[in-house]
Amino acid sequence: MKKYLIILSFLLPSICVLAQAPQKMSYQAVIRDAANNLISNSAVGMRISVVQGSPTGTVVFSETNNASTNVNGLLTIEIGGGSAITGTFSNIPWASGPFYLKTEADPTGGTNYTLTTISQLLSVPYSLYSQTSGDASNVKTLIYAGF
Repeated sequence: MKKYLIILSFLLPSICVLAQAPQKMSYQAVIRDAANNLISNSAVGMRISVVQGSPTGTVVFSETNNASTNVNGLLTIEIGGGSAITGTFSNIPWASGPFYLKTEADPTGGTNYTLTTISQLLSVPYSLYSQTSGDASNVKTLIYAGF
């Protein structure tokens, strides 16, 4: 029994550390110019804002990103990994939604944002699962089931 407790004391902190969610989220967009042509292999300036309440609500987080499109005009960034303007990504009050994602792009790579979209952030399977995974009784059941 003592042997199991020693093993558990080493494994439990490792499990807790690995279980932390990253404070970023992936974002992809296809960038086109005013004539609907792909902007391929080019630098693009981005400003990303998380807006609370409504599309015109309060900006709780905003950042800028510099990224490049690929041959297909696809741009990929990690929201929460750019240069913060307003707030911090880890302090967004996700329980007080709804939230909207406002994206602004400068297809010339600067800060003259001419392409703007806003859309509501919706649930994803990862977040739907987390509604029940945080239940302390589930953790106790998993720990006791192994021993």
